[in-house]
Amino acid sequence: MNQTFSMIDVGGKQPTNRIAVATGLIHVGASAFALIRDRQLPKGDVLMLAEIAGIQGAKSASQLMPLCHPMGLDHVRVTTELDEAAATIRVYCTARTCAKTGVEMEALAGVNAALLTVWDLTKMVEPDLCISDIRLLAKVGGKSGCWLNPEAALIPDWVIELVRPPVKPSLTGITAEVIVLSDRASSGVYEDKSGPLARDLLAAMGADVLAVSVIPDEPTELQAKIKAIQATGQTRLIITSGGTGVSGRDSTPEAVAAIADKLIPGIGELLRASGAAFTPLSWSSRSIGATLGNILIVTLPGSPKAVKEGLDVLGPLMKHLLTIIQDIRS
Repeated sequence: MNQTFSMIDVGGKQPTNRIAVATGLIHVGASAFALIRDRQLPKGDVLMLAEIAGIQGAKSASQLMPLCHPMGLDHVRVTTELDEAAATIRVYCTARTCAKTGVEMEALAGVNAALLTVWDLTKMVEPDLCISDIRLLAKVGGKSGCWLNPEAALIPDWVIELVRPPVKPSLTGITAEVIVLSDRASSGVYEDKSGPLARDLLAAMGADVLAVSVIPDEPTELQAKIKAIQATGQTRLIITSGGTGVSGRDSTPEAVAAIADKLIPGIGELLRASGAAFTPLSWSSRSIGATLGNILIVTLPGSPKAVKEGLDVLGPLMKHLLTIIQDIRS
């Protein structure tokens, strides 16, 4: 039977922000290293030309590999590091885009093009060259999220900061509580994970999380819990998890809307639109945002993944809304 080949069909996927960082080494020997370092090779400045070649290589990846998708790259950066003791040049290539598939091959193609250019410009003074250690260091995007090479020692700090940027403390000084709606978790059938995750994410954003509660999917119990929190006068932000779907027990949006002062339609719209980048099922969520006095309430779906995606996208908006309603009293 004849073997057939085809590009993977990504037509049904949603574009997401993609980043990939790759690296590789070329061993050039002590004498050639000195010429490269001092930019005195007969053919010219190898480092500058290698960086240009790496960018061109990343842009040409689909022309070199037959099943690689053509990519509209948003950014390519190629840098070099010199190690005199080892007589090596390390190349890094960072590729970015917003697309339906990743840019790992573009980053790797950039590294290879840069290393081969170093070889081409150096071979006339040192024929015994060796390219090695070409590998992917990190990638971000799509369902897999962030991946880091298991060899942590290989990854510079700047790569980690690029793919896992520090969370900005946008909620510093804000007191918050988390309420998880789940019949099974509240009865001990399984351990809830979305509540602790929400607590940790809010804390990383600077919020002071006063409590995490797990209650059944009962509208009256949720309303009583929210009103009890309001009565203390201590909490500015309430995040709920669960009960935003369309099953018979999903009633969180209705329960919150019934006691809220104002609804904020844009919060639900933003959550659904941003979630659609990962799965079209996000459009079935009925998440809402609302105010109750000077308290901001946000209802998120019950899965840890949805909680993380929701808080990631809502961070700056929540701070803006809390600032606006800070002087409102019950």
